[in-house]
Order: sequence, then C-alpha cells, then structure tokens
Amino acid sequence: MNKPPRHIGVILAAGRGERSGFDRPKQMMKLAGRPLVEHTLAVFQDSADIDQIIVVTNKDCQEQIQQLTANRRFSKVKAVILGGSERYQSSLAAIAATEHLARDYAVKLIFHDAVRPLVNERIIADVAQALRHYNACDVVVPTTDTIVSVDPLTNTIDFIPDRSRLRNGQTPQGFALETVKLAYERALRDPDFKTTDDCGVVLKYVPDEKIYLVTGEHDNLKLTYREELQILDKLLQMKSRQATHQPINPQVFAELKHKVLVVFGGGSGIGLDMVNLAQAHQAHVVVATRGTGVDVTDLTAVKLCLANTVAEFGRIDYVVNTAAVLTCEPLANMDYADVVRSVQINYMGAVNVALAAFDYLRQSQGQLLNFTSSSYTYGRAFYSLYSSAKAAVVNLTQALAEEWHSEGVRVNCINPERTDTPMRKRAFGVEPAGTLMSSHDVALQSLNVLLGKVTGQIFDLRRPA
Repeated sequence: MNKPPRHIGVILAAGRGERSGFDRPKQMMKLAGRPLVEHTLAVFQDSADIDQIIVVTNKDCQEQIQQLTANRRFSKVKAVILGGSERYQSSLAAIAATEHLARDYAVKLIFHDAVRPLVNERIIADVAQALRHYNACDVVVPTTDTIVSVDPLTNTIDFIPDRSRLRNGQTPQGFALETVKLAYERALRDPDFKTTDDCGVVLKYVPDEKIYLVTGEHDNLKLTYREELQILDKLLQMKSRQATHQPINPQVFAELKHKVLVVFGGGSGIGLDMVNLAQAHQAHVVVATRGTGVDVTDLTAVKLCLANTVAEFGRIDYVVNTAAVLTCEPLANMDYADVVRSVQINYMGAVNVALAAFDYLRQSQGQLLNFTSSSYTYGRAFYSLYSSAKAAVVNLTQALAEEWHSEGVRVNCINPERTDTPMRKRAFGVEPAGTLMSSHDVALQSLNVLLGKVTGQIFDLRRPA
C-alpha cells in the first residue's frame, strides 16, 4: 500500500555569521523588525504544501527560536533541534529526527536556509510538486554573469563555460528521505568526503538519481554579507508594494467587524475615508481631531482620548495617525511659530501617539499605522520641514517595529503617491485631473495593511498603471 506523503520543511539555522562580520548569528538579524528566521518560518507555516517544520540551529539560538515559535504560534514547528558546525551535520540531524515518520508516511524533506527570508509559496509548491515525480530537486535561477575557470598557478583564465548551461543554486532543496539518507550513508564512508550542499551529496553518491530543477527567483537572496541586509530590506519593500497593487478581496474587511479603531486626523482626507470605510464594515471608530478636542501635539489629550476609548469599548485594536500639516514656504521666510507647529504636528504628533498607544496595543496585539510622504526619500525645496519630518516618521516606524516586536505589536507606515486631499489642495491648488491618487483608494489599501500580519514595512502606494 502506498504511504501518504509527508512534506517536512527543514529550516537550517545553525550558522553563526562570524565570517560575515555580524554581531549575532545571521538568522537572528532583524529585517523589518523581525529576525530573518521568523520571516522564513512564516512562509513555511503559511504554505499549504508543508505538513510540519523542523528547525536545526545552534545552542546560542535554540532557546530564542523556541520562544519565537511559541509567541508567533507557528503550529507546524514540531522541533527545534541542534545541528553541527558544518552544514551537512545539520542535514544529518534533520534526517535522524524524521526517520521514525517513515513507518507511516512517504517522507519528503525540504531543506531551506533560514537566511533566505524572501522564499515564497510558489517556489515551495513547485518543489513539493516535483517531489511527486522525482526523489531529488534543486531550486535554481539562470546565471547572468560570465563564469570563468582560473588556473590557480598563473591566476589566468583557463576556461569559460557556456553560460546557457549554468545555473545559480538556491534553496529549498527537496528529497525523498530514503534518497538523501542513502547519499549521506555513502558519503560518510568516503574518507575524502568534503562538505557541500545536499544536492551535491546526492549527485556524487547516488549518481543514478536524477535531480530535477525548479525555477527560483532572483529575490530569493541569501544573506551572506552585511550590505545584503539593506538589499533584502529594499526587496521586502518591493514585495510589499507588489502586494498593495493586487486586487483586494472585499471579504477581508469582514474582519473589521467590532474591532476598535482610533484615527488621529480622521476629520478629512485619507483619515476620513478610513473612518467611513471602517464604520461601513461595522468597526467601532473613534475620530480624534482638534475639532473633537484632541491635538496630537498635546500628549495629555492623546492619552485621555485613548483612555476614554478603552473605557467605552474595552480595548483598542488599531491606532492610525494621519494628522499632518503641509506648508509650502522657504524655511528662511517662515515665522518661527509656524516652524515649531510643523515639527510638533508632523513629528512629535507621531511620537505622542506612539507613546500613548503602546500599552493598549500590547494588550490587544494590535497595530500602529503611520503615514509618510514620497518626499521622505530626499528633501524638497519649499517644504523642508514636512519632508524631513516624514523621513523621521519612517525611521520611527522601523525602530518601533523592532522595539515592540517581542510584545506582539505591529508598526507599519503608508507612503502614498501624491493624493487628492484637502491638505494638498490648500498647498498646491487645483492639479490636472488623473494625476493624483484618490484618498478613498489609499484608505482601502491602508485598512488592508491594518488587517495584515507584517510589521516594520513602508508600503508604497501608487496609482494603477
């Protein structure tokens, strides 16, 4: 009788990152407020093709990862075990930890580097599909650079292979348990065995076994050097941008029913549209503006607003800060009172809202959502205070996402393209039709972000092409 398949994700997280110059193991480096290993685990947890997960790590990280899996409710993680100083020792540990399952299942091991956090569901699904027909598979992308073979004695080129036949290997790599186990049994009997990746072991020691190639993606990048952490951060932002360009499933907004949402600056523009949309989906919404007696520059007033909200509804699930002021004027021409007012509203307002909201969001495991502007990427003439404050809000968002991550509080930021709002009309007048985003569309995407699971992200919203 054929045994049912059992796909086990093996997350290899035993590296220490010493050679790369990190001050902690690479898998624990933060990306958008979360350790890399958490990003990776989240993808495998959400994959419909993964039945369970084993994490192979080192003594320094074992307790942290165990706590992380418990806090984030990664229910598929069945064990966090110790590997070895060499990669193949971690693979052997995973093989030993899963052999008992072979009595009841056709076990398929899907090995993946913890420090490849941008792996996606499509790649995992394709690996699982390949394992229906093959006992080994690798994930690869076409080689884009010319590869040269070097004579080590003369330091000159001795061969240039045909690039059309070359691929860059990635992970995951998938295997039938009995295949990879056999390969390692033979490898360990070889006195000249040298450490390589798992596909290399199968290729050398089970040469009759065909290794199928699954197409990977160039953004499935492995963190090796410090500067690549910044690249991963930008790639993650690009993925977030792509996600916000996808059609929104209207059913997702049913989750707003009976949720408690406080919107600072909710009297006009994007904030008002968020209020109306959330109320239409039966959320309890509190509008906090100067018109309702709440000035974001007054920490006492902000605290009182949130306290009154909890007194009425029992909790706060989401806090949104859209309050802002835009003055188009050279800094040297501005009255100092207007300078102070701009900084107080655009930056200290965000700080005050964050300070007052933290304890409530910690209790609800909720989210703080800030707003920035496309001008945050570089200072703009005539609104230097606005653009510099919005850059500060981005940094505040990313910092708080890291600080509050262990408490289960998500912090994100919306960066909309130029948007048709009353504030923009006051600053720039009437602009050509069709050149601005609608505040309604921005509000829809912003509510969609509130209902998501990510943290530490800057969501770039753009008009449809």
